[in-house]
Amino acid sequence: MNAASSSSNAPEGAPQHAETGTRRLAARPAYAAPPQPVAQPLPRHSPAIGGLVPFSTVDWPGQLAAVVFISGCPWRCHYCHNTELQTRAARYDWRETRAFLATRTGLLDAVVFSGGEPLSEPRLPSLIRDVRRMGYRVGLHTAGIYPLRLADVLRHLDWVGLDIKADAQGYDDITGRRDSQRPALACLTQLLSAGTEFECRITWHPDWLDETRLLTLARELARRGVRRFAVQGARSSPGAPPGRALSAQAQTMLVQWFEEFAYR
Repeated sequence: MNAASSSSNAPEGAPQHAETGTRRLAARPAYAAPPQPVAQPLPRHSPAIGGLVPFSTVDWPGQLAAVVFISGCPWRCHYCHNTELQTRAARYDWRETRAFLATRTGLLDAVVFSGGEPLSEPRLPSLIRDVRRMGYRVGLHTAGIYPLRLADVLRHLDWVGLDIKADAQGYDDITGRRDSQRPALACLTQLLSAGTEFECRITWHPDWLDETRLLTLARELARRGVRRFAVQGARSSPGAPPGRALSAQAQTMLVQWFEEFAYR
């Protein structure tokens, strides 16, 4: 969607009038349209940009952000709504995406890298540097799959949303991969020691994690020092209502355990 340029007091192209001291206001260019998927395959070394949301109020709580989606994820979570982003593919040219983001400086607060799994992109540190040079704050959505790669970029991040998939008993059933909790907990340890703002959140349905296990997991996260926690109700599709509601009693307990708790 194109963003309309600002209106002015004089129509564009109006003549200057030196005798009255008035002049034509400088024309402001219309903001660029978001980039479109490429028609031809990009070079193999291109960053795997899989999508772009030009404006979001929900991907980083409290921030107006553009969201850059990275294609590629080694996990196969059974509730994933972005299955098209599981396979690595460069669908958008980063140069065009970067040029578009440059037109939004001053209008947006931040750029969030999401996915897929954004840490699967080897060039992510370079992409982060690009948007920081524009003056943006930088956020990251991650499932905590790559602790070493998180360590490499953490000092350049202003906020992280860390997905917690389940408790130890249910982690591998969710991700479809063995020993998947271990790297996620390693990433949590980094975040707790780094001082970077972050939120832990879980996509929840009682069919794979009943309320008792959810509360036990949340209590352990709070004990370790997590201050912000969110429960996201599992949905059959984006925009659909949650399949099952979290009880009011559970929500009351979670509010007491965390400085900030959200049920979405």
